[in-house]
Amino acid sequence: MSYKLICLDVDGTLLNDEKRVPEAVKESLKRAYSMGIRIALITGRMPVATELVEKELSIPCIKACNAGTYILLGEDCIHSRHLSFETAQRIYETFLADYHIPLWIFQGRKWYVTSVDAYVDRESRIINHQPEPGDLEALTKVWKMDGTGPNKLLIGADPEIICQVQARMKAEGSSGVDVARSSEIYLEIFPKGANKGEALEAICRNLAISPEETIAFGDQELDIPMLKKAGTAVAMGNAIEELKELADFVTGSNNDGGIAFGLNHYLSI
Repeated sequence: MSYKLICLDVDGTLLNDEKRVPEAVKESLKRAYSMGIRIALITGRMPVATELVEKELSIPCIKACNAGTYILLGEDCIHSRHLSFETAQRIYETFLADYHIPLWIFQGRKWYVTSVDAYVDRESRIINHQPEPGDLEALTKVWKMDGTGPNKLLIGADPEIICQVQARMKAEGSSGVDVARSSEIYLEIFPKGANKGEALEAICRNLAISPEETIAFGDQELDIPMLKKAGTAVAMGNAIEELKELADFVTGSNNDGGIAFGLNHYLSI
């Protein structure tokens, strides 16, 4: 197989548990890029947090941010999907009021939160970026006038709460949205049909290549659509079992330079 695009989840895949890219992974990606293979970071992270990873890699990357709902090629947005403002308001009022936890709101390069807790503080430290206060009523007025809405919503909470909210959303049949965990403490909410698999296809259309010419790496539920669309699907050694079962190959963990091992397996680099 001749590959033209490598699609990478970031947290738990490209980054180790210390939130750094292992040196072996950096070198293997640089070699792949020098062979003419493009690199896409397809991640739940917002643009500013994804750019930090691109800078560490020292190679230009396509950045499919906000769970693939906002894709940047250089500085240009080549693909964007958003939730309706009514949906954002309904989710906040229906599912979060009982738990007294903030709603994270992502739109383009912006990150808003309805309040600050330990999970917001944790993410702020990791990406070295502070969110803006998000008054949902005020944001809704702006979205209504602009005919837009958030690319993605996120809930950060204890794993037990995340499971409860996800189960309630599924049971009550929240229309117009898809949900998936990106870790045990994060539940991501995005427009129906907008996922990392759609992002992979959008990138392929822009580059005029086939999804069959891609190889994708992931570790969590959020990565399942991406691995299903890729020509070759690689699960990290630390991936959830569901991902490993659908993968063509299971590589080493994110802490063991699993991407480098996987690329060597398929590209001999």
